[in-house]
Amino acid sequence: MRIIEIHNLPEAEAELLKIKADRQGIKIMAPKAVFRAVKIEKLSPTQSNIIKQEMLALGGEAAVSRGSINHSEKEGGALLLGTLQQFEDLIKKLRQHCFRLPDMAKELETVLKNYTAPLSLKIGGKTWPLGKKTYIMGILNVTPDSFSDGGLFFDHEKAIAHGMKMIEEGADIIDIGGESTRPGATPVSIKEEVRRIVPVVKKLAKELPVSIDTSKSIVTQAALEAGAVMVNDVSGFHRDPKMAKIAAKFNATVTIMHMQKHPHYFDLIGNIISYLKEGLAIARNAGILNNQIIVDPGFGFGKSVEGNLEILRRLKELKVLGHPLLVGTSRKSFIGKTLNLPVEERIEGTIATVVLAIQNGADIIRIHDVKEMKRSAKMADKIIRRRRI
Repeated sequence: MRIIEIHNLPEAEAELLKIKADRQGIKIMAPKAVFRAVKIEKLSPTQSNIIKQEMLALGGEAAVSRGSINHSEKEGGALLLGTLQQFEDLIKKLRQHCFRLPDMAKELETVLKNYTAPLSLKIGGKTWPLGKKTYIMGILNVTPDSFSDGGLFFDHEKAIAHGMKMIEEGADIIDIGGESTRPGATPVSIKEEVRRIVPVVKKLAKELPVSIDTSKSIVTQAALEAGAVMVNDVSGFHRDPKMAKIAAKFNATVTIMHMQKHPHYFDLIGNIISYLKEGLAIARNAGILNNQIIVDPGFGFGKSVEGNLEILRRLKELKVLGHPLLVGTSRKSFIGKTLNLPVEERIEGTIATVVLAIQNGADIIRIHDVKEMKRSAKMADKIIRRRRI
């Protein structure tokens, strides 16, 4: 006798086949073998009570706020616990109600689908299949003051040489930045940032896809004109209103990252999802296509050590957004504080975070040490992705 973990329908079907279940029965039983816990926020008391009663009637479980039961609060939340089959039946029930519950049913259906749906990503006019391997984004800071490699590649020739080395070691993308985003870094003028990055972009873009790490639309345009095909905006399109439009104009793939000023939050994952949804709306309104958008929870940007660790543990929850996940934990301070190690000795800690990120749904890892992380990701992929969709 043993307990097995089933994460999705293919795994459920595989386990049922192993016990030689009837094939027609497998189609019926598989959705009953996969469990989900779904959190819904900002529900009216009426919505909360209807959803709870319908879920309970289907044999699932539902918890709502006390204020929703006695109508003492205008809004509350709900936590629904059930199998995929129960959620499928709940969606059908909610479609028959009023009180905006049909809209809730549509959103619930989308969230459940996004959580396990296979995705694809378009970069530079080519489609990159996701789910079979982890892609490596090498970090190249053409700056004198970045937290990890500041000053090492400030010279154009050194930067290009390091970029070529990362390509040889297996990088799939190079992310080039001309201004440090670490806390307390000295701001850089647009003219200086462009001067730093354009020659490097021009050279490396001939070899593989290049991403520009900036939150300034003028710098973005200069990089895209020089050959970059991706935009990595740490502000998640919240800082410069022209960023998304410039990216759309050049048909660039974009990374929308979460950031905040202070590590204070009641619901960290909820905050991240809400912020990223705002950035996604900006991107879509500008004309950026869904298969050209990546999301990044923003490790280190306004998070405590425990906050960063929580994101790693719960990373897969961001899959509900329906976009590939990029994770950038490389040499970050939360690793240093956890292990009490300086920047140059954080490679093992970074490997641990990279492997856990892949386990929990990361599609792209943004790192400094390409050779070591490429090997770690390849090993993790062999273990983890063989059971994925």
